[in-house]
Amino acid sequence: MLYGLKHGCKPPPSIPNRWPLGIDRLKQIWDADARGNLMEEINSFVDDYPTNMLSQFFLAGPRSYHSIAPENVEAILSSNFSDYSFGPRASVFGPLLGAGIFTQEGAAWKHSRGMLRKQLVRGQYQTMHQFHEHVDNLLARLPEVDGVVDLQPLFFEFTLDTASALLLGKSTYSLRQKTATVESRRNKAFADSFEVAQEGLARRFRMAPFHSLYQPKPFREACANIHQFIDDYVRETRSPKSQLEKEDCYGLVDQMSMSTFDDKAIRDQILNVLLAGRDTTAACLSWTFRLLARSPDVLTKLRAEIKTVIGNARRPTKDEIRRMPYLAQVIKESLRLYPPVPLNLREARKTTILPVGGGIDGQSPVLVRKGEVAVISQYVTARRKGIFGPDAAAFRPERWSDDADPNAARVKQAAYFPFNLGPRRCLGEDFALVEISYVLIAICQAFPVIEVVDEEKGQPLGAEKQKVGLVLCCMEGCKVRLSRGAAEKVDGNLEEA
Repeated sequence: MLYGLKHGCKPPPSIPNRWPLGIDRLKQIWDADARGNLMEEINSFVDDYPTNMLSQFFLAGPRSYHSIAPENVEAILSSNFSDYSFGPRASVFGPLLGAGIFTQEGAAWKHSRGMLRKQLVRGQYQTMHQFHEHVDNLLARLPEVDGVVDLQPLFFEFTLDTASALLLGKSTYSLRQKTATVESRRNKAFADSFEVAQEGLARRFRMAPFHSLYQPKPFREACANIHQFIDDYVRETRSPKSQLEKEDCYGLVDQMSMSTFDDKAIRDQILNVLLAGRDTTAACLSWTFRLLARSPDVLTKLRAEIKTVIGNARRPTKDEIRRMPYLAQVIKESLRLYPPVPLNLREARKTTILPVGGGIDGQSPVLVRKGEVAVISQYVTARRKGIFGPDAAAFRPERWSDDADPNAARVKQAAYFPFNLGPRRCLGEDFALVEISYVLIAICQAFPVIEVVDEEKGQPLGAEKQKVGLVLCCMEGCKVRLSRGAAEKVDGNLEEA
């Protein structure tokens, strides 16, 4: 208490409860999740109490503080990084992920991060060759002339293929699996188990600190199937025959083998990176195409930039992607509105302070005691008119233009954290942005027409049903009408530069 008084701390407003221990609010959240509008429900809490922070207390858990202030986000994720921990994350995700970069902290995390950084820096994606065949496989699964397609499941298959190639040095080729071979059945079983396991982890996350109560048989079996799949892949990849067949050892398995022979440690790191990278990229691609299909003016401007830089039917280089500022703005705006990870939380390791949020006006510091939880949300913060203007809920990539007001730009940048901030900023950010850019360019080149389906026309942003699992997805998928028209082709594929 004296510590808080010394720094002028004041308590933030509290969300009122009608039932004891906040049971009514807990039920409200679970009901909203079942309806598919959890994030909008959380967003409404902030609309009802337009300060920088709200406090909340549920059952026997610790008090939590929900903050939308960029200053607090920066303090939690960067400047006061060492004051916070993941709390129960390791035990929540442990049944599937074990001990890897996503669940580790301290020295173990620093070691993992250093090892993975080297792998990503020397990754094959820098020459773009790693993406070519997988993008071709994706395009081959799309309508030959015109038709309606749900892009969302295809993007999840695509990112599984590219992620497995990066991590294991050998792709699962999910997009190619058209026959009932032993390998295709194994890959399908893995994908199905991954879905079950992810849903289980999402439920455990929402139940924390009572997550250990959720261990149903399907969840346990899914985790076991995934472990077996990765273990088999690791053994196959590390076999003497496999090593002799490789021209270059660039998979994560190969890199880890240089520092450890523990197959479980290798499996844990692979699953951690796979979970962090595969679904987040697929989710971003899905939301981006949903937005583009509903924004013909944006799509027209994007097509014009692509044609100016690389023409109609040629693979982009990484340098050419960097010369497409509007493409970068489109992706950034999509990530602002629909971040793959919409909620993030940290538990205080010690008593600490958040810069703003206290008092009636929300401008005083807030005392956060050891064990209490700080919750931040890119989804909620992105919709604050005080930060992003009166059109905060609109899809407008131009808001990220270099011509924007410099002061406003700094505030917006501080409120933008889909890749995290500070020491734990995503190592795969560059890889993900290049991958997303490549796919956007390829589909825009192949299909002169990308339109919203009739049954979803006029649907406002945020009105869609959402699934908040480990990543934010649309329950309705990403259904669009595609038409190839007279797009140029070279032997059925994009011409390579």
